Amino acid sequence: MATPNAAAGDHESAFWQFSLDLYARPRVADACLELQDSAGVDVNLLFYLLFLATRGRQVGRGDVARIDALVAAWRERAVLPLRTLRRTLKTGIAPFPLKDTASLRSAIKRIELDAERIEQDMLERLSPAPDTGIPAASRAAAARANLAAYQAFLGGMPATAVDILLDACGGD
Repeated sequence: MATPNAAAGDHESAFWQFSLDLYARPRVADACLELQDSAGVDVNLLFYLLFLATRGRQVGRGDVARIDALVAAWRERAVLPLRTLRRTLKTGIAPFPLKDTASLRSAIKRIELDAERIEQDMLERLSPAPDTGIPAASRAAAARANLAAYQAFLGGMPATAVDILLDACGGD
């Protein structure tokens, strides 16, 4: 996930606000980057699963696969190419000096964030759907179950990073 800034907070979405709040909590950004880079986690999807948990909804691996399929093309064709270019520009493309490409990198970072917001808007439109998961015993139980379902879908995630997210989401 691109690092959100204050300007991104003007989006009138409960899910977007949830994501900004969660991302700002201690150690969450680093945990997200670790999950993204080491396990191929889509942080927007991860946050959506945690957002569902705050609404008492629990999903299974099949739900995760269905939800992922809805945003996969956008992630692959829009978000990831922008992220790759932004990261490439961070270290530079010789012979162009970093100072000459810094404003382009900043612009791409803003566009990447916009692309993530579009993905989140699509995910949020799913939120009220009655077929998105089942009622959970508690928010904490839903968060654990939803992350376990995502882990099963991906084939695993670093446990420490998952624990950081669960701690950041808190209990009931």
